[in-house]
Amino acid sequence: MPSRRPALVRAVLVAVALVAWMAVGAFGGQAQGKLSQVQTNDTAAFLPSSAESTLAAEAGRAFVQSPALPALVVLTPAGGGQVTDEQVEQVTAVAQGFPERPVPGTDDVWADYLTADPVVTPSQDGEALLVVYSLDAESAEQLVGDEDSVTDAFVTDLRATLDDELGATASSAGDTGLHAWVTGPAGFVADLVTAFGGVDGILLVVALVAVLLILVVVYRSPLLPFVVILTAVFALSLAGLVVYLLADAGTLVLNGQAQGILSILVVGASVDYALLLVARYREELRHHEHPAAAMRRALRACLEPIAASAGTVIAGVLCLLLSDLGSNRNLGPVAAIGIASAFLAALTLLPAILLLGGRRSRFFFWPRTPRFVEDAVPTTPGRPADPVDLTGLWGRLARWVGRHARPVWLTTAAVLVAFAAFLPTFSASGTSETDVFRTEVDSVAGEEVLAEHFPAGAVEPITVVVAQDDADAAAQAAEGVEGVASVAAFTGTPSGAPTGDDAEPLVVDGLVRLDVATTAPSDSRDAQDAVRDVRTAVHAVAPDALVGGAAAEQVDSVDAAQRDLRVIVPVVLVVIVVILTLLLRAVTAALVLLLANVLSFAATLGVAAILFEHVFDYPGADPTVPLFAFVFLVALGVDYSIFLMTRVREESLRDGTRAGVVRGLAVTGGVITSAGVVLATTFAALVVIPLLFLAQIAFLVAFGVLLDTFVVRTLLVPALVHDLDHRTWWPSRLSRRRAPSAER
Repeated sequence: MPSRRPALVRAVLVAVALVAWMAVGAFGGQAQGKLSQVQTNDTAAFLPSSAESTLAAEAGRAFVQSPALPALVVLTPAGGGQVTDEQVEQVTAVAQGFPERPVPGTDDVWADYLTADPVVTPSQDGEALLVVYSLDAESAEQLVGDEDSVTDAFVTDLRATLDDELGATASSAGDTGLHAWVTGPAGFVADLVTAFGGVDGILLVVALVAVLLILVVVYRSPLLPFVVILTAVFALSLAGLVVYLLADAGTLVLNGQAQGILSILVVGASVDYALLLVARYREELRHHEHPAAAMRRALRACLEPIAASAGTVIAGVLCLLLSDLGSNRNLGPVAAIGIASAFLAALTLLPAILLLGGRRSRFFFWPRTPRFVEDAVPTTPGRPADPVDLTGLWGRLARWVGRHARPVWLTTAAVLVAFAAFLPTFSASGTSETDVFRTEVDSVAGEEVLAEHFPAGAVEPITVVVAQDDADAAAQAAEGVEGVASVAAFTGTPSGAPTGDDAEPLVVDGLVRLDVATTAPSDSRDAQDAVRDVRTAVHAVAPDALVGGAAAEQVDSVDAAQRDLRVIVPVVLVVIVVILTLLLRAVTAALVLLLANVLSFAATLGVAAILFEHVFDYPGADPTVPLFAFVFLVALGVDYSIFLMTRVREESLRDGTRAGVVRGLAVTGGVITSAGVVLATTFAALVVIPLLFLAQIAFLVAFGVLLDTFVVRTLLVPALVHDLDHRTWWPSRLSRRRAPSAER
């Protein structure tokens, strides 16, 4: 009976783990599908409370009963020319009737969500019509019918109504002879939601299928790849469940880009950890007859590097909590939850599945089933080492690196420095909203048509909240700014539009609001430049004035992101150095790994600067792009060096550093390279979401991970450590131990 007790305990633990994860899958799968319902994609919601545009918005609320989110419909005759009176009547009838349409899934009508009646305005050239709907901004994120947000549902219904009743869309003019586009802030938000809608569908499918194909090649087994993929799916279910509950409770704010990164990060990390554990488990199956004993040894050997890897990434992404931008701040916990979920799944669910068959569980590796070898010696420090195959691909490469260590690391470093020299040319000063989409969307096309026939910046003007006594001086200062079309005091009319110089301005608590219309659309870079100039001019005559509006929010977002880059990067570096020092018990090794990965990141940005501008023709990048790339690349890049160096340290305890480098690289080369290819592939899947930000992140992380995998971890780090020899481990006792090189 005593001999059966361990087997019974193992069976119970396996059963408990499987039942627990089945429950996670049941509830987490549902939560994953509902994550889009708790998203917030409003730029203003993520701005710091101290931003001038935020303060201006707070002061500006006194001038209106409810802040509005405009939805703009712009219509033009299909063949060009003037809009006819009949067309004006048709559009007016549809525009005024739409607010009385029922809201899908509710007993409400759209008028319940509007702050004013729709306004139909012909252009001065008579060649276009503009219909302005003012959605209540405070209810814009509410769900209707437990499906879509008010904004998304409103824009979708409005576009369908224009098509049904006027036959007017961007591509069809129907009987009325009019083309129609729905644009403005509400149109952009709706198109963003549509773009992010692929996160739960096509993005995951593409990522999982790509990873599955890679795993089939790596394992050459019909069963094991599905076990690893299943682990990743359950990890994603756990992460989705936790994130959904926190977002639904208002503890954190989730946006579309964070959800996309969460999915990719969890799949990539889960598979990486699984690859490392399965590789060590396969190795230990040669030394232990019972799979449970082999798994126990594999878990013991892998726990430290996987925990250090997960801890490094978690610590790195949590540094985003220092961000001024709420979108960055909330990505930190979201990503940390994802990595923690991947860690738990890899070390609990995966072992439980692999031990399901008891002594027969080796069948998961069929047809390349590892066989127990009675005279094989377990890999324990201080005991004779297992024979390492130095005749295979990685063995030959390891011996070559060992024989030419100094030329290898000097040449590799020189090439990376050459690419890093292009880093200063990487443009990350922000983009306009029209550049966000990589495919044609209604809101972007409508914005272009709107700018042709109407004052582009009049719908969402720059707002200046200023003391009444300083209003005239502030207005004159703003009028003198290049790019400003007009300046008028807000009069409090229902439409919110200025009524001319003869109207009395609305005064609230001694303050006046000035509406500054720009010649460029509010979402453009030109409008952002105008905001900076208006602030300089107005503050010179009225230091306490507050300059806000949609363009000002973009300016403050860019400024906050640039500040985050300066603050968060040094903190991430310090945190990672501390973790590496504790893991490797060596200051020198920690600094070597960090410097190598920072150089790799700089080279990645240098290559991206060349490709983004001269090959992909991208219109610049948001400052959060290099920030996210840095956090993920440095943290994830260090992962592979951790996997390598923990094995090198283990081998160095027996035969010295130089032999340890050769053996460590030979043993880990295949699995770490596979992990790097998997992670790069999962991040590359982000390109299926047609957004510029995610396409740039996809390239930077995928290329950077491959650079880390094939260059930094394969050549630079092993060669440099081999050259440093025992000095790598300073100040530990291992730094004082010399040993002959194994390959000589």
